[in-house]
Amino acid sequence: MDIVEFYVDEDDNERLDAYLAKELDEISRSYIQKLIKEDLVYVNDKHVKSSYLVKEGDYIKVNLPEPKILEIIPEDIPIDIVYEDEDVAIINKPQDMVVHPAPGNYTGTLVNALLFHIDNLSSINGIIRPGIVHRLDKDTSGLLIIAKNDKAHRILSESLKERNVKRVYISLVHGILSDNEGTVNAPIGRHGTDRKKMTVTQKNSKEAITHYKVLERYDNYSLVEVNLETGRTHQIRVHMAYINHPVVGDPVYSKGKNEFGLDKQMLHAYKLGFSHPSTGEHMEFQIDLPEYFKNILYTLENKRK
Repeated sequence: MDIVEFYVDEDDNERLDAYLAKELDEISRSYIQKLIKEDLVYVNDKHVKSSYLVKEGDYIKVNLPEPKILEIIPEDIPIDIVYEDEDVAIINKPQDMVVHPAPGNYTGTLVNALLFHIDNLSSINGIIRPGIVHRLDKDTSGLLIIAKNDKAHRILSESLKERNVKRVYISLVHGILSDNEGTVNAPIGRHGTDRKKMTVTQKNSKEAITHYKVLERYDNYSLVEVNLETGRTHQIRVHMAYINHPVVGDPVYSKGKNEFGLDKQMLHAYKLGFSHPSTGEHMEFQIDLPEYFKNILYTLENKRK
């Protein structure tokens, strides 16, 4: 059993379960509540309830049971493999597909499909995320790099860290952007009260830089090309909402605006560029917009005529 211990260094006046969910980022709040209920969490050497409000100076100890041995099952789910060699594969991920398994959801993911269609995948990110170098949100479509061995994975991860991987998106956003080009440089961290959301904040945040260029302006909408300099969770969605131009169809950050009745955001990873991990050759891939995306643009075009 692993033991995690720490002192609360500021007076957040936050529930214990919410505080731990923020500090132990990979563990869900519901699982933390289960640990507290099973007396595996101590505050100042005492058992407390999930509703306990943490205070500065509290000593917290969390006993984490050994993870159960998981078997992620290969599934014959169709995937669009844009390119493949001995080191990498480039996948065009559809919307509505989760990239990797998570507690309570071990099937139907891109990883399940990869295990069926690709013989070798890197093991650096463990059984849950084999081959996964970077991620896309469930409802974001487009290009992903998959590493087929550990050497390729390490080199590609380092390229991402050094900001040498080009990741360009196309998005339809609300409103008319006045400038043709711009940069949003605003740190992103976990939302203070809603753990599933990210937000621009100075507290417990990381640098986040997004560059955008307007491709087309419609009536109350702008089509933009977005280039990521950093890669934070929900970065484009958070930054566009921050400048009051949320992504169309975004169920989390668009404040309920959904004129087209979408159940997904209009955000597509359409271009990917990187140096091949073995040859060093620059490789670049581009993929067309999904049909539903093109149909909405067609509708907006016709409204202007």
